[in-house]
Amino acid sequence: MIAIEDMAIFAKVVATHSMSLTARSLGITPAVVSKRIQRLEEQLGARLLQRTTRKITITEAGQGFYDRVINILASVEEAQSFASGRSSRIVGTLRVAAPTSFGRMHIAPHLPGLMAAYPQLTIELMLSDSVTDIVGDGYDLAIRIGELKDSRLVARKICAVTRVLCAAPAYLDRAGAPTKISDLQDHQCLPAHNGEPWRLEGPDGPLTYRPEGMLRTNSSEVIRETVIAGLGIALRSTWDVGKELSKGELVRVLPAYQGSRNATISAVFPTRAHLPAKVRIFIDYLQDIYGPDPCWEV
Repeated sequence: MIAIEDMAIFAKVVATHSMSLTARSLGITPAVVSKRIQRLEEQLGARLLQRTTRKITITEAGQGFYDRVINILASVEEAQSFASGRSSRIVGTLRVAAPTSFGRMHIAPHLPGLMAAYPQLTIELMLSDSVTDIVGDGYDLAIRIGELKDSRLVARKICAVTRVLCAAPAYLDRAGAPTKISDLQDHQCLPAHNGEPWRLEGPDGPLTYRPEGMLRTNSSEVIRETVIAGLGIALRSTWDVGKELSKGELVRVLPAYQGSRNATISAVFPTRAHLPAKVRIFIDYLQDIYGPDPCWEV
């Protein structure tokens, strides 16, 4: 009989692409990890991983085994959580990736309540404006904002996203307010940190506008701070600038237009037959906080 522990070690190696990282995260030595993988391969009679001094790659047999193993591990964790019967028994580490600004503004402030409810749950919250490889980097889930592209990941909507064109009053006093989309070419526009065009919906339907501006940055927070400071016009989410809009520090520009209604805040996670309890309670917690009408909407 194959040991569950060996399956878990194998799945961790596939996720991290590293025996040393796997060993460190599990508190064992790389030699033990190597021996457990070797034992697993001997029991199965198949090579699961190709190992060189530089990298580890998964074989075809290993990929098929991994796709099934993660379902088994998820089922075991779900069974343990069900059998415990108490929320306080949800234990382990939940690794979450999220965009920098959203994680800082709308996840971090709510972690104390969640961690008080589940005192045996450890949370690793990693923030980045880059798209995270959930499986490759070993995350349990990631928060994604925008229009989700097709992928092998499962997505669960948390709430809708409203994006508006906005600028500081000082900028509009200086440059004037545009009255139609074509006026934007005469204004200082702040392109998105990821280079994506502005996907808008207006009176005549959807349109795509690619802003040209003097500022280029890989940080969404830089765009946020510079539009507040009066540098130009930006397309921002209300979760990001709702407070500034309500205070009048920013005002909407071309209010007949807003970002695509297909944009959402969603939790994405690897395809699994059963969602681990720790992932489910985290997503449910955020959904309860934000609700159908998030507090940042203005």
